[in-house]
Amino acid sequence: MAALKELFTTDVGLMSVAGFAFMLGMGAFFLRYFLKHIREDGERANAAAKH
Repeated sequence: MAALKELFTTDVGLMSVAGFAFMLGMGAFFLRYFLKHIREDGERANAAAKH
């Protein structure tokens, strides 16, 4: 319990939480970005193969 209190009440703990949240958000963004472009490239390749 003391670790959670320190995590959410000290400057260092809050920066750790902010850094962790930022990294998770960045990971979600890149995952969505890469999957979108993989799908678009696959659709383009299929369209090119049909012609």
